[in-house]
Amino acid sequence: MKAIVQRRYGSPDVLEFTDVDRPVPADREVLVKVCAASVNARDWHVLRGDPYVARPSADLGWRRPNVPIRGTDFAGTVEAVGPAVTGVQIGDEVYGEAPGAFAEYVAVRAQSFETKPANLTHEQAAAIPLAANTALIGLRDTAKLQPGQRLLINGASGGVGTFAVQIGKALGAEVTGVCGTGNVDLVRSLGADDVVDYRQTDFSRTRQQYDVLLDLVGNRSLTALRRALVRRGTLLLSGGGLFTGGSLFGPVGLMVRGKLSAPFVSQRVTLFNAVPSRGNLATLRDFAEAGKLMPVVDRTYPLAAAADAIRHVETGHARAKVVITV
Repeated sequence: MKAIVQRRYGSPDVLEFTDVDRPVPADREVLVKVCAASVNARDWHVLRGDPYVARPSADLGWRRPNVPIRGTDFAGTVEAVGPAVTGVQIGDEVYGEAPGAFAEYVAVRAQSFETKPANLTHEQAAAIPLAANTALIGLRDTAKLQPGQRLLINGASGGVGTFAVQIGKALGAEVTGVCGTGNVDLVRSLGADDVVDYRQTDFSRTRQQYDVLLDLVGNRSLTALRRALVRRGTLLLSGGGLFTGGSLFGPVGLMVRGKLSAPFVSQRVTLFNAVPSRGNLATLRDFAEAGKLMPVVDRTYPLAAAADAIRHVETGHARAKVVITV
């Protein structure tokens, strides 16, 4: 099968569009014929081995990534079913997260996929898993966002941000999105009650304060972010940072500072881990089928041009999601 393979760290130029063996599903896995996959910031972080402090991890090795095929999010059809998997049939349309999704086939653990939203194309469904799950875990599970609370999303036009706006509204919050001039109409169209153009206004220096602030950019200090919160508000830190690659700490620096300061401030400063979940995929599918969640796709690329897709995301100027068709 064809796949996008990475044998060393570097720019998108190190990626190879080449032939590899088709995976064989284990007892608790299914084999999915990939129709579409989507690009996340995570992909270029792994591509460059960035930040360096993360290299001794499940994803990153010291000299090369532990999984050579890039990609995580996918949508497609079930091609084969492991003997210990029940409730799934060959031909079922599914979506989810699995290492090695930038390929014609991917082996997926039973707990990491769900039935695809019936009202979405494969390209739209592939845009959902990691980004929307991050927004859902951050807002619903970590911040425990309540109806009527005021939510600010810094980075509202990005992959996670566009889902966070919609999920915040679905949870009953009053949502303010922060984005650039060219994306104001997009964020408003997703349901934001208010939109702040960061080129015109510094949200951290207005008198507006919020119950929950989801920071997806990392371009403000902890002091500035906390200034935009009510006294008992919640600050959610999730990645961000400049798209330069090759850094020692990258976005981890702000997150570590947030963790260290948490015991000494009245506000809740918290990090969270968006673990793949079949239950959350089912929730997101239900949101989509109910019209509460619609993926925004900026551009699509063929599998052979995955390097160009990652290059576009790495600039930091992609609107919402970038999708690869297979």
